[in-house]
Amino acid sequence: MRLLRINHLGIASPGLDEAVARMARLFDLAPDHLEAVPDQRVNTAFFPVGESTLEFLESTDPEGPIGTFLQKRGPGIHHICFEVDDVDAMVTHLVAQGVRMIDAQPRPGAHGCRVAFIHPAETGGVLMELSQTWYPGSAGTPRGGARGGTSRTEGESAVPPRSCPSAVSTGAHP
Repeated sequence: MRLLRINHLGIASPGLDEAVARMARLFDLAPDHLEAVPDQRVNTAFFPVGESTLEFLESTDPEGPIGTFLQKRGPGIHHICFEVDDVDAMVTHLVAQGVRMIDAQPRPGAHGCRVAFIHPAETGGVLMELSQTWYPGSAGTPRGGARGGTSRTEGESAVPPRSCPSAVSTGAHP
């Protein structure tokens, strides 16, 4: 089990339309993926930046994780995500070390990834996400043998996503 790379930065935004317009104006970038994550009460827009991604997060509920974050802190960086080779082993290792986790078990995230968050009290105030890419034919098939998150639609490639941005964390950021 190891960290592979910084996968993405999650950025809380009051609205995706505003974020999309800003990225187009500043950098001539368009999102390469939009996804609703209803169980986390968030809509997301992903912008590729080299080998990483910017994930803009728009709350669909003021009491949801991003809605609460925006009320407390305003727009800005919400979390940093590390891609890992084995999220189950990493979470098991951290829990065994007594690390406070938001997710004691990995859960489905956007792009079919499996994710878990480390509580910011453990990381010097930075909300950190661990994310493992999963795709048909990869090692580390999610529990139950099913792909987490949304399923592949007809015509969608079985090739792994270039990056595996997450859904969103809980609102536990201090």
